[in-house]
Amino acid sequence: MRRHVRGIGVTLLINWLVKPFTMAFLGWLFIRHLFAPLLPADQLDSYIAGLILLAAAPCTAMVFVWSRLTGGDPLFTLSQVALNDGIMVVTFAPLVAFLLGISAITVPWATLLISVLLYILIPVILAQLWRKFLLTKGQAAFDVAIQKIGPWSISALLATLVLLFAFQGEAIIEQPLVIALLAVPILIQVFFNSALAYWLNRAVGEKHNIACPSALIGASNFFELAVAAAISLFGFNSGAALATVVGVLIEVPVMLVVVYIVNNSRNWYERG
Repeated sequence: MRRHVRGIGVTLLINWLVKPFTMAFLGWLFIRHLFAPLLPADQLDSYIAGLILLAAAPCTAMVFVWSRLTGGDPLFTLSQVALNDGIMVVTFAPLVAFLLGISAITVPWATLLISVLLYILIPVILAQLWRKFLLTKGQAAFDVAIQKIGPWSISALLATLVLLFAFQGEAIIEQPLVIALLAVPILIQVFFNSALAYWLNRAVGEKHNIACPSALIGASNFFELAVAAAISLFGFNSGAALATVVGVLIEVPVMLVVVYIVNNSRNWYERG
């Protein structure tokens, strides 16, 4: 990680000082003002809250897929994800509370902290304990275990997506205009943050295989946490829950577009 401290610096800048604040601004601009006449008035605050929850949780799983598709450095990808996880344990609750407060939305601190405990802290602790246990049996045993759980992790992610869309399917079908309007700030945020991170890595002289995962983690979200927190804070049928599901709905195709762009701009990047 020391060899790519500039790439790590760009990642941290985008994920924690740019992404959450730009999404809060985009939510305020589009949801509370430009699109307000077209949206249910009683759900405006909830929609903004859902967008903020999405932006405050950097991706921790799918970024490995995006990184692999772009030939990203796997050790750098792992390092930035691990670092973001550690920061998220401490900053997710206060950051969300602060941004919601700026947006005049009040949320219970206790529920935020419980969400962090259940969906970030406990899984990280269990994973580390299991990792240490496997390594006591040797590196070979650890590698075998990782290979065995690989298909299970993908299956679990797919099952999560299926359940999300099954539970929110009716709302998605009945409110196509709301879905389209909520997608606008999310799309702007994805392309803005990925482009900014990509350009900054080029400006500071990082290699292409570092810039790609750095740009991709800033564009994607830890949607499992965002959806769970939205449901815990605002309810299953809330606008916040719907906004986070919209993020899930558009993330994969949009991220594939970002992957295509960074792969096909490599010559331009390396000329810098």
